[in-house]
Amino acid sequence: MSETFALKPDLGRYAVWTFGSPTGEQAAEIERLGYGAIWVGGSPAADLAFVEPLLEATSTLQVATGIVNVWTAAAEPVAESYHRIEAAYPGRFLLGIGVGHREATAEYRSPYRILNEYLDALDAAGVPTSRRVLAALGPKVLELAARRSAGAHPYLTTPEHTATARELIGPSVFLAPEHKVVLSTDAAAARETGREAVGFYLRLSNYVNNWHRMGFGDRDLRAPGSDRFIDAVVAHGSAEQIAARLDEHLQAGADQVAIQVLGGWERLVPTLKELAGPLGLTPRD
Repeated sequence: MSETFALKPDLGRYAVWTFGSPTGEQAAEIERLGYGAIWVGGSPAADLAFVEPLLEATSTLQVATGIVNVWTAAAEPVAESYHRIEAAYPGRFLLGIGVGHREATAEYRSPYRILNEYLDALDAAGVPTSRRVLAALGPKVLELAARRSAGAHPYLTTPEHTATARELIGPSVFLAPEHKVVLSTDAAAARETGREAVGFYLRLSNYVNNWHRMGFGDRDLRAPGSDRFIDAVVAHGSAEQIAARLDEHLQAGADQVAIQVLGGWERLVPTLKELAGPLGLTPRD
């Protein structure tokens, strides 16, 4: 079993997180705007067929999975996909894996045990620790990510969680939290959009338990979520206000922040364009 530290991947300070794959045209524009990577969520299939079209449409942008679900995508075919992509586009793909949700998997068992078994299979198939990360929220899986992968990709957290995670895993481990954004100065409307995106997770024990550890109480986490809670996990306001909130993750120790734009695909690129300047990104001509 491999338990060596991996060199940190370099995916830039800011990335984009999407539920499902964007188009090649969107990926090219995201690259042009200066974002370093796209994280594709939604538990993609083991063939990872969406990856090559995104890499073909771009020249330096990296693509990561956020995340491959160990229950629905077996390690062996995922490893085959990794090697296929790496051969065609060396150094531009990062494999993010995780255990999903207890409520969605009938055969769900110890996340720690199943992740170790999955990592053993990836080791046997030659997937390097330097090109894989784990979805990690709690201390035990964060420590596992530090030991057996390049780092951690926490989802639906806050800069305070980022600071705690960084202290736990140490300075040499890659840390890339996701954070949701709504570009709107109408706080009530922005919170409504945030609640539509977050409500599903309020029924999932792994997220609820993590939010309790972060100091949110039962009233905060009772559907549809308190204003305090929604404001903590969904950044909204002007582009400058959102950029300041995202920067808090970097100040807390994140290597990269993966930005999930809420409000539909039509809002993706326009929002990222508005954020690019305040985030300090330099678009290409």
